[in-house]
Amino acid sequence: MAASMDAGDGAGSDLQGPASTGSSMEDPPIQYSMILEHLIGDKRPVKDLSPGVMGGLPVPAKTDEQKMIERGMESCAFKAVLACVGGFVLGGAFGIFTAGIDTNVGFDPKDPLRTPTAREVLKDMGQRGMSYAKNFAIVGAMFSCSECIIESHRGVSDWKNAVYSGCVTGGAIGFRAGLKAGVLGCGGFAAFSAAIEYYLR
Repeated sequence: MAASMDAGDGAGSDLQGPASTGSSMEDPPIQYSMILEHLIGDKRPVKDLSPGVMGGLPVPAKTDEQKMIERGMESCAFKAVLACVGGFVLGGAFGIFTAGIDTNVGFDPKDPLRTPTAREVLKDMGQRGMSYAKNFAIVGAMFSCSECIIESHRGVSDWKNAVYSGCVTGGAIGFRAGLKAGVLGCGGFAAFSAAIEYYLR
């Protein structure tokens, strides 16, 4: 009886011995915190979220020439030249239109009963169109340049820039006829600019 118990104890000790030694030789448990750091933590690798990776069309990097052209197109000088050209074309068209509906175009004030020729009518229409084109070009260039300078100085793009620019442009044009005309021109042009901005916005 005692011998069988000793044998059983020996067998039990033999079974427990290898098991205990095997558990000590196993790998350490996986730390999920380390995995999370590599997935969503600080150790996560930063990927290039370019349009090509995100499924959009790849955008090539801009060259120095393209950047220079963009800076030139955003400059006040370019905007003033563009407004000058646009004002010249618009003023010329407006002058020719008003001359076309004016019944006194081509008539000689010294001889109002004489019927003007087609050449004389076209000459008067061209002169009026050129006069309107020059005036519109000057006003457009002054307004655009002053608005760009005011916007750059204020650092804000809102309706006030157009009002200030209209006052400067109208005042500069009106001051040629005197102080009162300059003040009226400033107020009138500012009000017109405010109305246009309110309508556009």
